[in-house]
This record gives sequence, C-alpha cells and structure tokens, in this order.
Amino acid sequence: MADYFTHFSCLLDVGTPSNAALAVALFQQLRLEDQEADEPQVSGFELSIQDGPDSSILWLRDDEHADIEQVIGFVLRLAAEIDLTGIWGFDYALTCSRPRLEAFGGGAHVIDLGARKSIGWISTHEWLTAALNGEDIDAVEALAQ
Repeated sequence: MADYFTHFSCLLDVGTPSNAALAVALFQQLRLEDQEADEPQVSGFELSIQDGPDSSILWLRDDEHADIEQVIGFVLRLAAEIDLTGIWGFDYALTCSRPRLEAFGGGAHVIDLGARKSIGWISTHEWLTAALNGEDIDAVEALAQ
C-alpha cells in the first residue's frame, strides 16, 4: 500500500513581533477548535516564529500530510485579522512512498494579502497534461520560461 504526502515549507513576514505573536495565538486557538470540529481549519500544518520571539517571520510547514487549502485559509484569515498587505506565495510538493503513476508533482499559489484572495496558482500535473495534449501551448510555453 502506498502513502501519499503533500509537503511544503515557507516563510511569511507579518511585519512586527507582536503580529507574529498574534498569529501564533490565532493558530493555537484554531487548533483547539479543530479538536471538536467536523471541518478542521489548521490541522494540516504547523506554525512557529522563525528565529525567536523578537522576529516578525512565521515559519509554516507540513506536519507530514499538509492541507494546502487550510494554509491558504489561515493566511487569508490572518491577513484580515492583522491587516496584512502585499503579495505572498508558496510552493508545495506531492510525493508518494512508492512509485505510482500520477502520484508525484506539485504546485504553487500566489495570494494578494490586501485583497484577501488567491490571485494565481499552478499544478505541475495539470500543466504537464496540457502540454502533452497540445492544449493552450502558448500559455504552457510561457510558464516554462
């Protein structure tokens, strides 16, 4: 039997150490709520302050099986809570414990923190499939450059 994994590791600068502390507090609150929730909000990743309590940098990473939608949801909620602005993004990898067809790949997401929305994403599997099928080849070539 094969095990499938989604892995990621990224940093998010929230501007001030107090914002970082608020982010950790929000994460911990949501983690507690997840224990009784039907639909968890932050169970699919870990969060800590990078480089100690005087840092404004958050380290977000998988805890073995990442849930990319939960990461995006948390970052958008955090952006609203502490009024983050700017563009932020991260990439992720899809892996498998055994060689399986279509079990490997990855992708990336770009988020406009100020607008509180995802503004772009790419899936390597979908990109490859489109390229091999000759679909929208100009867009596929532009992404590859």
